[in-house]
Amino acid sequence: MSTTEQGYRTALEAADRVLALNARDPGALIAKGDALAGLGDSRAAASFYSSALRAAGDGKGLAPAVITQLRRAQAAVQAQSQRFEDHLTHSLAGAGFNPSTSSDRFALSLDLMAGRKRLYQQEPHFYLFPCLPQIQFQPRESLPWLAAVEAEASGIRAELDALLAEPDLFRPYVEPRADRPNGDAFGMMSNADWSALFLWKDGEEQPDIARRCPRTLAALAEVPLCRVPGRTPSILFSKLKAGARIPPHHGLINTRLICHLPLIAPAGSRFRVGNDTREWREGQAWAFDDTIEHEAMNDSGQDRTILIFDVWKPEISEEERALVSALFQAVDTYGAGGQAWGV
Repeated sequence: MSTTEQGYRTALEAADRVLALNARDPGALIAKGDALAGLGDSRAAASFYSSALRAAGDGKGLAPAVITQLRRAQAAVQAQSQRFEDHLTHSLAGAGFNPSTSSDRFALSLDLMAGRKRLYQQEPHFYLFPCLPQIQFQPRESLPWLAAVEAEASGIRAELDALLAEPDLFRPYVEPRADRPNGDAFGMMSNADWSALFLWKDGEEQPDIARRCPRTLAALAEVPLCRVPGRTPSILFSKLKAGARIPPHHGLINTRLICHLPLIAPAGSRFRVGNDTREWREGQAWAFDDTIEHEAMNDSGQDRTILIFDVWKPEISEEERALVSALFQAVDTYGAGGQAWGV
């Protein structure tokens, strides 16, 4: 055994003695990481550096020398992570993996393993239907009616333009309810930065607006709208002012998809669901699971306006749709009324 190796093993033993007394001692964890790195085990070293960073927390109360060591440990962890990613990329390329053409699910698993992305799952506030796939944006091929809705975008836009000429028709999307406690809703309560004009709201047609939008409603005639009396569907034009944002949030139920048809979509207006951020493009629709964390950003200088409506998830059978509807009708007969779902 060389003198250098013996030195690292001695340092390893010293670190272990300290850790036997306090397994969260940042200095001892870093010392053990250094010794392991010197002995050629960089993966094991990174695990101890990471433990030291977790044990240190925000670093308050630690000596400046320890803070310096923690910064060095953090750099070592990042370098090890990059080496590991490079190794995986090279190895998988040899196995035929191409991030742009291979399985999206596998690509996501790799991003999760490497720490480039975090795992987002359905977190409905009100009702969870179990065993549904965790999908952020629904694949177009599972929505055979979507292209037909897109084909009517110009006619729908014409009806929207007539309504936009009367800006007082639009109301803040989040408004207080007299029959329920009202929280701040992330600053969205009564905030006109995010406003809406409903053709249908909480399962009821809004006749004064609906009669002015015959082409819009005709475009949705063959769409599997999520129908639960007193709750859904909702069909609306949603306007997000220039520079405004809708903060990250989750929807209430996971048996439906929320659909967007962009009608006025300036460059810089973006939407994120989980790990996937996309720009709205006029006439290009999508459907997403709103029980997965999502947010909207309009970083343009122009208002963004889209058509929104909600549909059953294709995985929900006709029997299940009827049962879910019956369930919420039963909920609503218990008491004075239900909780509006919104979109």
